[in-house]
Amino acid sequence: MALDTTPYKGVRDFYPQDYKLRQYIFDTWRNTVEKFGYEPYDASVIEGIDIYLAKTSEEIVSEQTYSFTDRGGRQVVLRPEMTPTVSRMVAQRRQELAYPLRWYSIPNCWRYERPQKGRLREHWQLNVDVFGIQNVTADIEIITVANEIMKAFKATQDMYTIRVNSRQVVAYILSDYLGLEAAEATTIIRLIDRMNKMEYGEFAGLISAAISPSLREEKATDEKLLTILKARTIKELPQEVQEQPFTKELQDLLESLKSQGIQNAVFDPTLMRGFMYYTDVVFEVFDTSTENNRALFGGGRYDGLVGQFGVEPVPTVGFGMGDVTIKDFLETHKLLPKVAHTVHATMVLVGDMYQKAQPLLAKLRQEGAHISVDSTDRKLDKKLKSVAKSGVRYAIIFGEGESNESNITIKDLSNGKQEQHSFERVVTTIMANSKNNLLD
Repeated sequence: MALDTTPYKGVRDFYPQDYKLRQYIFDTWRNTVEKFGYEPYDASVIEGIDIYLAKTSEEIVSEQTYSFTDRGGRQVVLRPEMTPTVSRMVAQRRQELAYPLRWYSIPNCWRYERPQKGRLREHWQLNVDVFGIQNVTADIEIITVANEIMKAFKATQDMYTIRVNSRQVVAYILSDYLGLEAAEATTIIRLIDRMNKMEYGEFAGLISAAISPSLREEKATDEKLLTILKARTIKELPQEVQEQPFTKELQDLLESLKSQGIQNAVFDPTLMRGFMYYTDVVFEVFDTSTENNRALFGGGRYDGLVGQFGVEPVPTVGFGMGDVTIKDFLETHKLLPKVAHTVHATMVLVGDMYQKAQPLLAKLRQEGAHISVDSTDRKLDKKLKSVAKSGVRYAIIFGEGESNESNITIKDLSNGKQEQHSFERVVTTIMANSKNNLLD
């Protein structure tokens, strides 16, 4: 019985063309964040499960982790996200590091969930974090970096919105303004985080059910909350909430972003971010297209996570951007570049010329040209058809008559034109009309 050729459910094979597109995304990420002074780091894909049980959402730990017991009896997981790992790394060398830290990584992450558009079981994710800045400038910087990445992908501000909220504002509304108990507030946060996945009537009913009968009947707390969730600006919040210092700070953040030209940053009181480790400002970037109207990525402030490892806490802000959702966004808005071949030319040998071709091949490669060789026994026309099919634009035909470097035969397979040139002209031709990675 033949083996199945399909990959494991929820993962992808990256053929050369797919790999180049993925590399384009990675390169865009790296080039952008490094302009802001962020440095790369990495870690193992295997982590102990305890760091996720501490602060990651319950759904991810109980339902979505690839967890197993190793031969030493330790319960471990394939990391579903990078934030607990980088927090552990900072905690391990808490006293040795020079703050503020600006770190980024592009880890491979795993979640056992139902594969669907924008969600797979394995993906790569850009993680960007700044450690050691307590004030709002870190939040502004992180959102600015996220916006610059979108610009680097040639997205315009009408293609996406940046929705912003504050967990401190949410906590004040639920606990102080509405008077909910801690357990009620936690349940409601989780409901709000899932509200876009259900009908509004169902959501409103669940909100009412989560609030004690006395608060519903005496103070109409459920109706007050539902009204607050419809606010589109901070000025639409109750006056008491607006006057709180963290609310004013959130307003200052939004105004600062707008002053930097980020006009698509908006307040959204329904934005919760499911991870329970967030402590203040949170944000998500949303695609505005009706074809892909969904959250693309997000992040926020998580000042307490490093402290979970038994060291002094470090104020931290960061975000994660997955390769699957950003690729869907680029496809939706027709922003994906055309893939070019990384090979500048293929040398097609005519007859037994493999050894005689080596000096010329070496010299071409020393000039920076990427040259492959067809040394098969096929006829010349079949070799040329194969080069054209592979996507390589130029074929260098090398036989007994072409062994002279001043008289090299080159064929442009895009138009069928065949000419003879000097070595220098061949190098100029094949490299001037080719890009090593991608064509816009």
